[in-house]
Amino acid sequence: MNLETHVETAAAERLYDICDYYDAESLLTGDERRVLGRLRDFLDREAKPLLADYWERGEFPAQLARPLIDLDLMEPAELTGTSGTNNAPARGIYQGFRIFELARTDASLATWYTAQAGLFRTAIRVGASEEQQREWMPRVIDFSLKGVFSLTEPESGSDIAGGLSTTADRDGDDWVLHGAKRWIGGASTADVLAVFARDVADGQVKAFLVDRQAAGVNLEKIHRKTSLRMMQNAHITLDGVRVPESMRLHNVNSFKDVAAMLRAMRCDVAWIATGIQAGAFEAALRYVRGRQQFGRPLGSFQLVQEKLARMLGNLTASLSLVVRLTEQQARGVYRDQDSALAKMQSCLAMRETVALARELAGGNGITLESDVARFHADAEAVYSYEGTHEINALIVGRALTGESAFTR
Repeated sequence: MNLETHVETAAAERLYDICDYYDAESLLTGDERRVLGRLRDFLDREAKPLLADYWERGEFPAQLARPLIDLDLMEPAELTGTSGTNNAPARGIYQGFRIFELARTDASLATWYTAQAGLFRTAIRVGASEEQQREWMPRVIDFSLKGVFSLTEPESGSDIAGGLSTTADRDGDDWVLHGAKRWIGGASTADVLAVFARDVADGQVKAFLVDRQAAGVNLEKIHRKTSLRMMQNAHITLDGVRVPESMRLHNVNSFKDVAAMLRAMRCDVAWIATGIQAGAFEAALRYVRGRQQFGRPLGSFQLVQEKLARMLGNLTASLSLVVRLTEQQARGVYRDQDSALAKMQSCLAMRETVALARELAGGNGITLESDVARFHADAEAVYSYEGTHEINALIVGRALTGESAFTR
């Protein structure tokens, strides 16, 4: 192969050709790019044509779920050597770009997939005993055991560490749960709910895998949302739900164990925020390239180009941040302030980026046809979940000063 042919072939394989965010291609192996290319092809062909209609209806396109699962993205055989096991996990950088690809297409798709691949998998990886992991983890990876992370409550979000009010009472070989959970995405199609409850005996937080169809479990869809409309969030009521001790996550014995999960999961949300920026940026760029105003291409105006440059700056800085955090966590370094900073800053940049995208599209920026309206609205949910801006800022501030500014 001569040099010219090699360059043309390499260019054809590139996923990130618009200014090549943070030289993203150099972070991925050839096999990883091929898996991500398979995902992008599916999203472009099968998902994108459905998004506007389903977003407007407030419904999740259920026909995409099984094909997405069948793409074998969580631990692809070509990256791990063995499909459906946890013996040779895919690299964190690949997993980050998997989230990035989903989010640059749609935030609800990314949230839906990450509910299993991120939140629920982390609950099992961190909270389950070795014996429980051997039984459950392969089923988590192949989606034969679908679960959701059920922590937030109707009256407790940011203050959940001290405000968690769902209770668990030991009764022989069972536990009896009472309480409610809210904003639980994907609960209606899960097999089990990873429910966090306070042990009435010692006041410590425990975790349980609750059968979604168990007696005493009631799920209600949360209606009238203006963000993440495709994602089906549930209000869950637990009224005397019995759970066997074998379904308790044996390594969760205090909120410190829950905090360890959140420390890991905030990285995923930062990747989602970064992917949303990519989707909004690309949608805005397509728009200004195709739109004429005052007899000239919209993209030829100075102020338009300044906004595009600012958006790309936000995106590139966010990608730099999440890549660095992912590399750090791959070395086994998990610190609250690092994941909090990445979530806080990437979401702050996301908010400006999607607003600039909507601005560049003018009046058409509030219609679903331009794509930017969907990214603009969905960003608001991502900005708040997995820790608000203020909570994450206080985590960073505590690390900087040695003083906690949280109210008690």
